[in-house]
Amino acid sequence: MFKRREVLLGSTAMMLTGGAAQAKLPDVSVWTAYDLGSSGYAEASGIADAIMKKQPMKVRIVPSGTSIGRLLPMKQGKANYGFLANELYFSAEGTFDFAAPSWGPQDVRVVLARPASNAMATAGDIGVKEVKDLKGKRVGYVKGNPSVNVKTDAYLAFAGLTRADVQVVWFGSYNAMKTAVINNQLDSFSSVTTSANMREIEASPRGLTYPPFPPSDKAGWDRIRAVADFFEPYHETAGAGISKEKPIDLVGYRYPIIATYANTSADEVYSIVKAVDESMDLIKAITASAGNWAPNVSGKPPADAPWHEGSIRYLKEKSIWKPEHQAWQDQRMARLKKVQAGWADAQKKFKGQGDEAWTKFWEEYRVKTLGLAPSDA
Repeated sequence: MFKRREVLLGSTAMMLTGGAAQAKLPDVSVWTAYDLGSSGYAEASGIADAIMKKQPMKVRIVPSGTSIGRLLPMKQGKANYGFLANELYFSAEGTFDFAAPSWGPQDVRVVLARPASNAMATAGDIGVKEVKDLKGKRVGYVKGNPSVNVKTDAYLAFAGLTRADVQVVWFGSYNAMKTAVINNQLDSFSSVTTSANMREIEASPRGLTYPPFPPSDKAGWDRIRAVADFFEPYHETAGAGISKEKPIDLVGYRYPIIATYANTSADEVYSIVKAVDESMDLIKAITASAGNWAPNVSGKPPADAPWHEGSIRYLKEKSIWKPEHQAWQDQRMARLKKVQAGWADAQKKFKGQGDEAWTKFWEEYRVKTLGLAPSDA
């Protein structure tokens, strides 16, 4: 069973007025997020609390340690929104776990996407100073979580390393890796720097460090982007062991991303974005980076999927959405439609049997027919 956190402050939806349009918050909304203890869960919970201190709405948060666990309730209609990581990109592309015949390219959309940094959270007692020092160390991966795994592959690639160069340790959930580091069963795993997990590792006898990803290492960044092209250099000044006085160069991406399916009501999505904007006085205090949820920061491309029309409507009203953002949106929508059409065509042409045969066929089809990079890093 899912563990659930429920907040109830009233039962009647409120009408919100935005420009000429009226948009209604739902009476009940179910959100998926990362595990308890993760920054994704903390921010989903904090945003829910903040909105509901101002608006009468009930929210249920469903935590899951896997990408499938966060997307499946949304696909089944049991959850309305997900506080997701790069599984949103993989689900839109139909890659990794989403290459299975029961999945394929999903018609997903971004509501808001907070800029964030990510790092290789590494025990401080093993002498790691640079990414290359992870060679031979115990590095964590999570079954069913390509968002975590592709990041780890990309970060190792920065130093010219692969899984073959480290001791790969598999886990059933993301949160389990924090405990494993503290218990000296793991040395390093990819993580944001602001989560409660990082604070716990920092306070443990092993301590915490992050090997840097200097922007000046052009070859290293080329290797990262060869694994996944949505990463960029990020100068981090907040997090466990990080401050304005002790900044570090890490890897930038979007996390969490509030996402939903394209068929979610545009009025409802509009009302959610409006509610976030009007609750920023409370939201900005959730974590060190939560101020970046302000729509004038989190409402701009690029991100891992196209933006939802309800978000765009609100962002346009606030003069946040610019022509260059719409150009990005148009290009990203064209790509999504191309992948979706390719999936349908590949299914018609597939003559084999079994999931494994299909996955191999689809991967080859993507590369040869759609001109997309291989998904298996």
